[in-house]
Amino acid sequence: MNMLMSDNWSNSARSNAKISSQFLGSNSASKASVSVSFPSSHTNLCFKSVEISRHQSSRTRAMSKADSSSYDQVKVDISLSPRVNSVKPSKTMAITDHATALAQAGVPVIRLAAGEPDFDTPAVIAEAGINAIREGYTRYTPNAGTMELRMAICHKLKEENGISYTPDQILVSNGAKQSILQAVLAVCSPGDEVIIPSPYWVSYPEMARLADATPVILPTLVSKNFLLDPKLLESKITAKSRLLILCSPSNPTGSVYPKKLLETIAEIVAKHPRLLVLSDEIYEHIIYAPATHTSFASLPGMWERTLTVNGFSKAFAMTGWRLGYIAGPKHFVAACNKIQSQVTSGASSIAQKAGVAALGLGYAGGEAVSTMVKAFRERRDFLVKSFGELEGVKMSEPQGAFYLFIDFSSYYGIEAEGFGKIENSESLCRYLLDKAQVALVPGDAFGDDSCIRISYAASLTTLQAAFERINKALITLRPAVPV
Repeated sequence: MNMLMSDNWSNSARSNAKISSQFLGSNSASKASVSVSFPSSHTNLCFKSVEISRHQSSRTRAMSKADSSSYDQVKVDISLSPRVNSVKPSKTMAITDHATALAQAGVPVIRLAAGEPDFDTPAVIAEAGINAIREGYTRYTPNAGTMELRMAICHKLKEENGISYTPDQILVSNGAKQSILQAVLAVCSPGDEVIIPSPYWVSYPEMARLADATPVILPTLVSKNFLLDPKLLESKITAKSRLLILCSPSNPTGSVYPKKLLETIAEIVAKHPRLLVLSDEIYEHIIYAPATHTSFASLPGMWERTLTVNGFSKAFAMTGWRLGYIAGPKHFVAACNKIQSQVTSGASSIAQKAGVAALGLGYAGGEAVSTMVKAFRERRDFLVKSFGELEGVKMSEPQGAFYLFIDFSSYYGIEAEGFGKIENSESLCRYLLDKAQVALVPGDAFGDDSCIRISYAASLTTLQAAFERINKALITLRPAVPV
């Protein structure tokens, strides 16, 4: 019996040795055959098997060390997507961050770069958000937004803008910026053209590039209040034209498109079945009489091809709440919804409760918004009067939003003592940050290098101090070109 078991183990060992030789190579097989040729017992075989395992482990460790060494010599590919490389960073955000860092370091910088109201969120809206937290309303909402908020948005659009939508034609997002990007991605294909009047909000061309579309920039003139010339638009539309972006009231100019001009643009758009319109109406409530706001989708034949974007950041001083929305034909909104489901999912449940409260303040935001608009208008009037008295500046009086876009190009080409030559809007902004300690945004970020954007979303006292600093910094300069 013992003899039979011994023979069986011996045969098994020889078999294992043969298999090992196939996997480890001839040298390993040779050592394996020595280890298992003369087994005297089961225990001895186990001991010899351990010897084989140790030999294999030692070789594996040596190989791992060699592999690790070779990995250390390989350089990591740090290339980025061509799509991302084509996109420029937001200059407004960069300047705002830089100015904030200076202020935190103790430099008394006046920051007039960011497009952010200086008012607190109205108390009723803030309380709605606080109550949402207290009541445990802190879980995911439907991707498209709560039914409560979407119904409130439908009511607002019907009552204030004269355009009818159902909740499934509304998508609530984490800010109007996300809504715009998703719209561009949803409707544009590689090679399509996105028509953008200049000056433009800094993100429009970059969003087009992210969609592999080509931004087509149509310049406007300060003498024409920075409004798009319909004849120029008509001449630039091609078979590749997919999207026209309109922003009224405008960032960065504060221009408001009159209804008659929008109707003329709509007639041109109607001739091109493939052309859609994205109407950015985020500043609609910040508007100064006699100017009035017209939603592009309310014009004859435009509902079917218009994507209306709006939000809560500007009018309701809710920038940090991150809440915006898009309204349009269900086919397009569903596509945006699909993108959002894979990117961020729904907006904050707390912010959405606050949004419902905001829309409940009354027509156009009620007294809370009208109070802010009154203050903005007072600030606008001060800046228009003050800068209008400076030598060598040109500007158009803003009819909405809270920006002044001033043409300072007559100061270009001047050698500033202790600074160097002022060559363009960026160098002038650097000069004013250095000499006046006022942070502004160069116009080249908005597609018009002749201008500088000033945000008057700051107190009147702050704006008065800022103007005095700017005036003092410019007083040693003289316009290079008579105006």
